[in-house]
Amino acid sequence: MDTVTEAASRPTILAVDDSPENLWLISGLLKSRYRIRMVNSGEAGLEAAGTEPLPDLILLDVMMPGLSGHDVCRALKASPVTRHIPIIFLTAMAEPEDEKKGLELGAADFITKPINPPVLIARVATQLQAKAAADFLRDQNAFLENEVQRRTRELTAIQDVTIHALASLAETRDNETGNHIRRTQHYVRALATALQNHPRFRSQLDDATIDSLFKSAPLHDIGKVGIPDSILLKPGPFEPHEFEIMKTHTTLGRDAIQHAEDALGMPVEFLAYAKEIAYGHQEKWDGSGYPQGLAGEAIPLSARIMAVADVYDALLSRRVYKKAMSQEEAVAIMREGRGRHFDPDILDAFLGLLPELERISRQFEDTSR
Repeated sequence: MDTVTEAASRPTILAVDDSPENLWLISGLLKSRYRIRMVNSGEAGLEAAGTEPLPDLILLDVMMPGLSGHDVCRALKASPVTRHIPIIFLTAMAEPEDEKKGLELGAADFITKPINPPVLIARVATQLQAKAAADFLRDQNAFLENEVQRRTRELTAIQDVTIHALASLAETRDNETGNHIRRTQHYVRALATALQNHPRFRSQLDDATIDSLFKSAPLHDIGKVGIPDSILLKPGPFEPHEFEIMKTHTTLGRDAIQHAEDALGMPVEFLAYAKEIAYGHQEKWDGSGYPQGLAGEAIPLSARIMAVADVYDALLSRRVYKKAMSQEEAVAIMREGRGRHFDPDILDAFLGLLPELERISRQFEDTSR
């Protein structure tokens, strides 16, 4: 290592003292081991401490005109840029109360004046070693935190892709497209967000819950994978026995998600909502739905929100057995379902979101709709 590189790699010490003699002494004792920066006032010390490259250690006189050492220390410890720089007070104030005050302000150590050279050298070395260890731990913690965040993002992305792949498989079998999944997913989030301030729902719809609803919504019809093609793809009305088979897609969906959760060996929040939605999104507010014939608030909130989103999109979409409806026709039918098919308050929130829902519909429009 050449002389210039070696000097640049040395720790930097900032000495702040209004006494030229003390600055001269500090420099003479430490310059062979460290890079020394010297200033003669608290104001200059505060500025120098925040200037790159930041010092590794600050030797700070207490009694100075203008900003005292205590003032400077207090300001440095309040700043996220300089709070981790260790400070050693240089002071002739050796009373216990003086030391207590300095420690409370965040000082790492004290050196009493007149300065004892061996004490100065030893305590500077000790504090620099402690800082190096603390910096290493902070760097490691920051690395580990970033790594955890990166891996979490990867797992979330893999999870989302898997969910959409499974959901798209079910929708493809039903002559629908992946955009139905996208639209209903975004409808659900828009509705849930609008209901956050409603007195009936605010306690159940925090941001984390809405994220889980958004993630779980694509699995609402996953049970259709288990319905025979002769029924699922039938272009005309179902015979009574066929409709009974079709209705089992709710139970098939819930059971498939439950099996997946059982295989994981642990509960997963969004899968709990996915089970509610898959099993309950065909229930109706007046109790005339299926599979359980639940009514009112006995139907899980997640399923009530999904029901509005799913029916709305189904009305707007073309199917083998029907044409797509206009926005006006679809909304008229939705209004008729208030208090019968749909929770009245959720339907009212839906009606207040029509411009946003239309925007979502256009954003994820099917080319063949």
